[in-house]
Amino acid sequence: MKTVLVVDDELANAEVLSLILQDEGYRVYCASNGRQGLDKVIELKPDLVILDFMMPVMNGAEMGRALRATAATRDLRILMNSSLQEEAVREHFTGYDAFLRKPYNIEKALELIDRLLAPEPGQPSPR
Repeated sequence: MKTVLVVDDELANAEVLSLILQDEGYRVYCASNGRQGLDKVIELKPDLVILDFMMPVMNGAEMGRALRATAATRDLRILMNSSLQEEAVREHFTGYDAFLRKPYNIEKALELIDRLLAPEPGQPSPR
């Protein structure tokens, strides 16, 4: 079972996405800012981080740069999401693997998550 960490300061968004992902067969954890997110990454070693861009304490760009700067987390998949245009986010951080603009279609999000977690040829499905 693949593990997903949702890092979003809007608790309602994180909870809804978490429930949907759990229904799809993922193990899901949440953090409310980038600092908590980094701690959870170290503790949980998730397969994917779904990272909100605008958050207090440590924003998504800062967390993303911290993940990419460490050998243990450098290759961790990051799905960045924001209500801002992607161009605005890219001014601060470009190291994510995919981007979703809020509000997003959940089916599109699930397809993207499945693609990010797709197994290597000959491996079992991500869920």
